[in-house]
Amino acid sequence: MNNKEFIAELAERTGYTPKDTQKLVNNIIAAMGDAFQEDSSVLVQNFGTFEAKKKLERVIVNPASGQRMLVPPKLVLTFKPNQTWKDKLKGGGR
Repeated sequence: MNNKEFIAELAERTGYTPKDTQKLVNNIIAAMGDAFQEDSSVLVQNFGTFEAKKKLERVIVNPASGQRMLVPPKLVLTFKPNQTWKDKLKGGGR
């Protein structure tokens, strides 16, 4: 499902116009981005938790040349679904 299809489906379910729905989704994403930059996680009830985690610096080895390289630390975005969604997916999605 691409963005246009998602917005159309969400607009139909909520009764808002697609334009208003797109504004709402953009504001939600912006608020989540602000929370990640403040080192906070975002819990979406009955869905899961989004969190920015710090990966430490590490040394990797290029398998072709054997050269060792240092990978700098970075922030990565993670998502942990709640148990209900995990169970649904284990059961084949239904």
